[in-house]
This record gives sequence, C-alpha cells and structure tokens, in this order.
Amino acid sequence: MKPIRLISGVLTVGFWTLASRVLGLVRDTVILALIGPGPVMDAFVAAFRLPNMFRRFFAEGAFNAAFVPIFSKKLEGDEDPLIFARDALNGLAFVLLIVTGFALVFMPALVWATAGGFAADARFDLTIGYGRIVFPYIFFISLAALFSGALNATGHFAAAAAAPVLLNLLVIAAMSAGVAFGDEVIWWLIWAIPVAGVAQLALVWIAAERSGVKVRPGLPRFTPDMRRLVRVAVPAAMAGGVMQINLLVGQQVASQFGQAVSWLYAADRLYQLPLGVVGIAVGIVLLPDLSRRLKARDSDGARHAFSRAGEMALALTLPAAAALIIVPLPIVSVLFERGRTTHADAQAIAIAVAIYGLGLPAFVLQKVLQPLFFAREDTRTPFRYALWSMGVNAVLAVGLVPIAGWLSPAIATTTAAWVMVVMLGTGGRKLGETARFDDRFRRRVPRIAVASVVMAGILWGTYLLLGSMLSMNYWRYIALLVLVAVGMLSYALAGQAIGAFRLSDFRSALRRNRN
Repeated sequence: MKPIRLISGVLTVGFWTLASRVLGLVRDTVILALIGPGPVMDAFVAAFRLPNMFRRFFAEGAFNAAFVPIFSKKLEGDEDPLIFARDALNGLAFVLLIVTGFALVFMPALVWATAGGFAADARFDLTIGYGRIVFPYIFFISLAALFSGALNATGHFAAAAAAPVLLNLLVIAAMSAGVAFGDEVIWWLIWAIPVAGVAQLALVWIAAERSGVKVRPGLPRFTPDMRRLVRVAVPAAMAGGVMQINLLVGQQVASQFGQAVSWLYAADRLYQLPLGVVGIAVGIVLLPDLSRRLKARDSDGARHAFSRAGEMALALTLPAAAALIIVPLPIVSVLFERGRTTHADAQAIAIAVAIYGLGLPAFVLQKVLQPLFFAREDTRTPFRYALWSMGVNAVLAVGLVPIAGWLSPAIATTTAAWVMVVMLGTGGRKLGETARFDDRFRRRVPRIAVASVVMAGILWGTYLLLGSMLSMNYWRYIALLVLVAVGMLSYALAGQAIGAFRLSDFRSALRRNRN
C-alpha cells in the first residue's frame, strides 16, 4: 500500500483552508462594513444558509461519508474506481437537479421553515428573492465535493482545499465592483455566489482530470455499487439532516430577535477559522487514510494515524479555544467593527464567540472521531449519536430563551457538540485497539492542556496591561498583534518546556513522508 502522507496532507489542506478562512473573514468584514447587521444581512444569511445546508446534507456530509471510503478501498484494491466515480457523479447530479427544482418552486415554504421569525416583516420576501438566486450553488458545489473526495482519496489535496478560495475572491471582487459602480452591494454579492460555484467545480474537475481521475457525465445507473453507496449514505444523510436541524433550530430562535441572526453568523464565521484549518483538514486527510489502511489490514498504521491526527488537532485547537474565550472582544473589534457595524454589535458578537470557543475542541474532535466509523462504512452509529445531540440542542436552544435570550442557540450548539464527542469517543472504543489513542497521545494531551492554560493566564494579564489601547481606533490593531504574538510565544515556550510537543516531531514526520 502507498499510504497517504498524513502530516503533509494535513498541512497542505490546512494551508489552503487557512487562506480560504482568512479570505472568508475579509469577505465577512466587507459584508458587515457595507451592509451591516440588520434586515438585509439577516435575509442574506438565511438565504445563503439554504444551499450550504443542503450541501452539507448531500455532499460534504452524507455523500462524502459514503463515497470516499468506498472509492478509497476500490482504489487500494484496483477495483475499477473510475467506473464507480462515474456512476456516483451521474446519480448525485440527477438528485441535485430534482432538489434544486423543488427548492426554487417552494422557496417561500423553505424560508418559513428555516426562519419563521422573518414572516412578520420585510426580511421574509427579501430572503425568498435572494434564496432563488443563490440556491443553484448547491448543484455546482456538491459535484465539486465529489471530485474533491476523489482527489483526496488519491492523495492530491491542494486543488480541493484551494477551491473555496475562489468563492471568497469572487465575492470580494463583486462587492468591490458594486461599490465602484455605485450599485446596491447586496445584489452583486448574491449573484457572485452561483458564479463562484461554477468556478469551483471547474477547478476541481480539471485537477481530477490531470491526476488521472477522468470521469464523464451520463445517464444515472442503479448498479450494485450504487446500492451499496445508498445503503451507506442514507444513515449519513439522516445524520447530516439531524445536524442541519440543529442549525435550523438555532436560526429559528435567533430570528425572533432583531440582528441576532447577523451576530451569530459573524461569531460562527470567526470560530470556523480554527475549526476549518485544523478539524476539517484533519478529517479530510484521515478518512481516506484510515479507509485504505483498514483495507490493507494495517492495524498498527491505522492506530498511529488516528492518534497523531488527534494529537495534532488538540495541540492546535486548545490554545485557539483559550484565545477565543479569554480575548474575544479585541479580535471581533479589529475584524468587524467598522462601517455599519458598531461597538455594541462587536460586544454582542464577542459574547457569542466566547461561547463557541468553549465548544471548539468538541467541534474539532468530532472531525477526528467520525472517520473511525465512516472508514468502516458505518454511518448508522453516528446517526444514532446525532439524534441524541439534536435532542440536547433543541431542548437547550428553546428552553434557555427566557434566561439567555438570543445567546441560547450558541449555548445549545456548544453543549450538543460535547455530548456528541462523548458518545463518539465511547462508541469508538468498541471498534478495537485501532480506534483507541495510543500511549503517546495519553501522555501529551494533558500537557497540551496545561500549556494552553498557561498561555490563557499570560494572555489575560497582557489584555489587562494593554487596557485602553484596545478601544482606540488605530492602536487596537497594534494591541491585537501584541496579544497574538504573546499568546503564540507563551504557548510555544510552555509546550516545549513541559513536553507537550516537540517541533522535531513535525520535521521528522515530513522527512519520512518525503522518503
């Protein structure tokens, strides 16, 4: 077996995901500055969430959870993977055309179901209009996800990871053009999204062709492999549906409060930066690697890959979570507080960021633990866990409204994430030694936690010393750079001193991967 280079793969995906997320922050900064929290932005967020919701349901969630392990195993066993990919492409495209057609016709019902609080004001009609323009994005981005999954399975990560960069670049360019031409920026923003979907699909399709994954569209066929794919994908689809219900419950609650949808969107985008760079990158690389190792009966290699992925994820996530919890306001202020986004908006967003920060390690650990099941083509077990998570989320999101108000969705999301991790971790132990972290992981993770606590204490002290600088118009940028530098340096020194990690680990892993 030619193994996937786990560390270098994670770094490749992480680099491009970081570029995408940084550009995403720039995009959201421009949106908040030019449009600002309010009815128009609330409508945009609700409309854009519709294709993204179905994308995670069909492509990144259910379909990839089933497609990538099967494709990886066929590739490892030389069992006509390209024929399987062709049939999967045709079947997915057929389903997407039907879903898109129904969504365009029944858009008012979709908006009512996902943001019922909008029905009483102008946001409802705005969301319907925006939704009909952006929804076809799901067709292009879902097909792009299939080609991305095939590229990842063959160990080619760069193009698939770079594709989301196009969305952010095109959206930023479109809004800039809107300002230059003196038009309403929102319409340039809305129309840029389906155009970006076409560009993303073209990029990964061409990259797949060049890597040898040559797939041509045709009529869908329900072959035995497709029945196997559907059998694995349906529970994953239901699990994805459960997770999307969690999002919808939160949006329904938030839609009852003015500007809350916009505030939670901004907070979500901020914690998604470390989640995307670390958690999603690890999950993308780990799933095909585990699938191929299990096919080759490489139990020791599978356990090592799983343990190193978990170790790397926590080493990068715990300090990021600590920073979001300790100093959210300076981060939010520098990134978002300008134009139509006021200091009061920044304060509200910062509170939500801190709550999401408490759940960040759980969000990342889910991406590490889920491949244990998906690599074995077991999507039913995560579905059962997702049902419990949905119940916790729904009860808290609605039940905490009298106490926490618009923040209840954030609290519910964080709590439900930890419930999901506990169930995944407990259930994973039943899969045998290959699904258990090794001794090195158990030695190092407590030290990583201690180093993160040390960093948090130093960061808080620095925050107090900077004081009024953080509220000054231009000095706040310098103050944030100081906080970032102090946080990174203190974590690196503390981690090295107590043996939480060694930089030589990364260098030796990369050297082994090159050989």
